[in-house]
Amino acid sequence: MSVREKRPRGCASIGKVCLVGLLFLGCSRKEENLAPMPFFDDFNRVELGERWSGDPVWRIQDGEITVAGAQNRPLWLRASLPDDAVIEMTARSESPDGDIKFEIFANGRDHASGYILIFGGWKNSISCIARLDEHGADRQELARPGLVEPGRSYRMKVVRRDKVIKWYVDDKLLLDYYDSEPLRGTGHDRFAFNDWAARLFFDDVRIRAATAQDP
Repeated sequence: MSVREKRPRGCASIGKVCLVGLLFLGCSRKEENLAPMPFFDDFNRVELGERWSGDPVWRIQDGEITVAGAQNRPLWLRASLPDDAVIEMTARSESPDGDIKFEIFANGRDHASGYILIFGGWKNSISCIARLDEHGADRQELARPGLVEPGRSYRMKVVRRDKVIKWYVDDKLLLDYYDSEPLRGTGHDRFAFNDWAARLFFDDVRIRAATAQDP
């Protein structure tokens, strides 16, 4: 009997099933890229639409994203970030606790699956860039109480080039983070707004690939 004849019955069918499964996964991932880069959203509409995915606690109000009490259930952009990216947005908190929060280079499903950026967290006492754990010992932080003023809008800009993340607030460098093993590629290519309890507002999100001219 030849080697070909010794192959167990059903292998061909199993192979076809596996191939179909792989093709399906690939198509599903492609369909998730619903917001091609460069990306901009001013939220001047009533519904979030198919480009965003998250808990119903997230909604649009008067042309802004608003949320309160999400308890780390992010609102995900259904699109892949460039490996080196510039992410900009306007954000404000209506709470004395501050706690403006968003996530970058995450997996599109789980909180703390990428980098977590928090402006005025922990009762408006600490701002940080954290990797995979906002309480981790390796986070870069700035301990400055009262940094977030309730009702004030801040323009955020985050630049990731190679192994360095720089976070600017109103054109001033707030924090930078060096990662010798940067999170990138499939599973680390998504952006999300996040929130714990504070009433937050986000608007005018811009995302593009970083260039050599970016700081």
